[in-house]
Amino acid sequence: MNISIIGGGAWGTTLAQVLADNNHNVLIRDINPLFVDLINEKHTHPFFETILPGSISATLDLKKTVDFSDVIVLCVATKFTRGVLEEINGLATTPKLFVNVSKGIEPQTSYCVSQIVDEVIDAKKKKGYVILSGPSHAEELILRKLTSLVSASRCRDDALFVQKLFANEAYLRIYTSEDVIGVETGGSIKNAIAIVSGVAYGMGLGENARAVLITRGIREIVMIVEALGGKKETAYGLSGIGDLIVTASSFNSRNFQCGLKIGQGMSVQDALDSMTQTVEGIKTITAAYEIGQKYHLELPIIRSAYEVVEGKISASEA
Repeated sequence: MNISIIGGGAWGTTLAQVLADNNHNVLIRDINPLFVDLINEKHTHPFFETILPGSISATLDLKKTVDFSDVIVLCVATKFTRGVLEEINGLATTPKLFVNVSKGIEPQTSYCVSQIVDEVIDAKKKKGYVILSGPSHAEELILRKLTSLVSASRCRDDALFVQKLFANEAYLRIYTSEDVIGVETGGSIKNAIAIVSGVAYGMGLGENARAVLITRGIREIVMIVEALGGKKETAYGLSGIGDLIVTASSFNSRNFQCGLKIGQGMSVQDALDSMTQTVEGIKTITAAYEIGQKYHLELPIIRSAYEVVEGKISASEA
């Protein structure tokens, strides 16, 4: 079948290859003409050395992408999601199943993407919503290395549909869940803890200290998940702890790398500017702090990270 992907960065392109491996036709929409031209003309992407399947094409045209399929995979930074969805809502002529694969919280509202979709997309234009998340570096999945994800939806049939769409017997296993908030929140907040882990590494604090930060960070993730209505069990699963393990300990993690640079003495803004891909975790730190304030949660790691991001204290003082 035809599948539309909004966002042709590393993750969107990797998932396009997964879908192509499963015999689907994929149209990627991106705003970068270089990405579009390379995918269409050379079947390559500047982030990878892989040759992409011929069933993947790309376009700058959002309307063309919306019309291409009734399944729309959202792979854009969360701070841009509302604007993109408003455009899609104006263009869509048939109900769409939205599959979110981004991991972030909207800065101005502290909303997860499911809440943004509910608020922006007209009921008659929304077939359903699924979050697909878990421990997954694009750099590994593009090489078809073994990976597992979670497909979560309030509608079990939608979760199963997306499971079947993406699962590949050779390298990608998909589990299902009905805990949308738990999967979304765990996958988002872990980015904040991954940045903290990177800061500790950059400062040379040692593995003992990082182990403490990650372990206590898990507690803060669970507290936020439960405060927002998610299940503790979800936070302890693939989309929570599983994702945190791979993100807080790997040089393939952009959030870990950004934190590492801050720990080595860069300002937060300079660290962000030096990154070639979107770092969701910085904005997530602020959102997590605000959620903690709203629900009166004791989140010492998130609070300290927030004070560093806001320039109130240095990383060494935190």
